[in-house]
Amino acid sequence: MLIDGLIESNPEDKDALVIGARPYAVYAVAFVEARERAARLAAKARAYGERALCRSNTIACGLADLPFEQSSAALNKLRKKDVPYLYAFALAWLAWVRAESDDWSAVAALPKIEATLERVVALDKTFENGGPQLYLGILNSPRPPAMGGNPERGRECFEQAIAISGGKNLSIKVAYARYYARLVYDRELHDKLLEEVLKTDPRAPGLTLTNVLARQEAAALLESAGEYF
Repeated sequence: MLIDGLIESNPEDKDALVIGARPYAVYAVAFVEARERAARLAAKARAYGERALCRSNTIACGLADLPFEQSSAALNKLRKKDVPYLYAFALAWLAWVRAESDDWSAVAALPKIEATLERVVALDKTFENGGPQLYLGILNSPRPPAMGGNPERGRECFEQAIAISGGKNLSIKVAYARYYARLVYDRELHDKLLEEVLKTDPRAPGLTLTNVLARQEAAALLESAGEYF
């Protein structure tokens, strides 16, 4: 309510819109199990993200609705000042696709989301301590090459994210284990990553809650590893 009120009182403020887009996206993905409610929250996140990006640079207005080639051309015209808004939009867009995963028209947006994150990295490779690389790793890893995936590109992105974050963002190692190590059936890498998470102090500026949740997920993944592998 506070965030919505802030945006309502400053509807043209791109920074206020980012403040709305990112928490709604994270909350929809991480804390809401009811599918319909998650979809509503993710849709709100996407709407805020779209508005923020459009106000940052009018070239990007309507980016999600453009054909791939046109959206790529628009992305190439964005500059470093647009990165915070581009990244917030990408996260919100990705949350929306996840919430609407039964809709193939939504899933079809994934290549454009990947291109959006790649543009963020091209403009600022250390932005958000490796956050863009984390999501690029997730996007590239789940599918084997025969189904259009690129697990090795996913592995590279996870390694880059860990290096950029200095290992402080534990959710990166958890995602690396879940989406890459399990896909390629690398039990040694899987367990190593998760054991490192459980041995690491979760307290870090701006990351403590994320890290606590990552440790919980790491414990669950390790517990189920025997059945998976």
